[in-house]
Amino acid sequence: MSEGHIRTEVHGHVLRIIIDNPTKKNAFTPAMMEQLSDALTELHDNEAYRAGVLCAEGRDFTAGLDMPKFFGPSAEKRNVKEGNVDPFGLSKRCRKPVITAVQGIVFTIGIELMLAGDIVVAAADSRFCQMESKRGIAPLGGAHFRFLSRAGWGDAMYHLFLCDEFSAERAQAIGLVQEVVPPGEQIERAMALAAIIARNAPLGIQVTKEAAAKYVEGGEAAAIAYIPNIRGRVLGSGDAKEGIQSFIERRAAVFQGR
Repeated sequence: MSEGHIRTEVHGHVLRIIIDNPTKKNAFTPAMMEQLSDALTELHDNEAYRAGVLCAEGRDFTAGLDMPKFFGPSAEKRNVKEGNVDPFGLSKRCRKPVITAVQGIVFTIGIELMLAGDIVVAAADSRFCQMESKRGIAPLGGAHFRFLSRAGWGDAMYHLFLCDEFSAERAQAIGLVQEVVPPGEQIERAMALAAIIARNAPLGIQVTKEAAAKYVEGGEAAAIAYIPNIRGRVLGSGDAKEGIQSFIERRAAVFQGR
């Protein structure tokens, strides 16, 4: 599949969900996003699975979206299945524990996908960047509030405003990552953690996650409800068009603030 795809493997009570588009640094197409939603929904619905691991083939977790396929004149239509789990945990969150294993490039939605889960294991070579504002848009997958809940206001704004690249060590220091391991060991460690979790009482684990979500969901609901306002302000802007065009032409963008 030249466009990339999402595939799954069953390991006992653990469902491994694999991003498989390494030739394009695991950039997501609309079809891949739909497949990820289907896989997370299978984890959510199937009682045989007690935990999930989200990981990726190749050297990088993901470079983000294949932007021309999502924005602009060549954008492809996305089919959202009613009742499915939202990969970003905005409309529906997976009720099972999700451990994300990342490596290499972890840009834009890569951060948002891992923050929509519960635990993150990062290879020491991981490179993080929430760079949407460098492309004339803004984070639309939950970074605007999950950065805050994980890292606090100062560290969140530092990285959201600078749109800078930072290391796995930094990500762990501010709470975005729970463990840093040598490159190549991140999936094995995530699977080991998932296996430990799967040996615990499934109902106890699931209600723990449900109860924890109750603590934050009031604030999250307000932040999620505001996303259409963000989307409306940035996606139709001249800066967004310039950001997409500069990405296609592989040049620095020149923004006008409108």
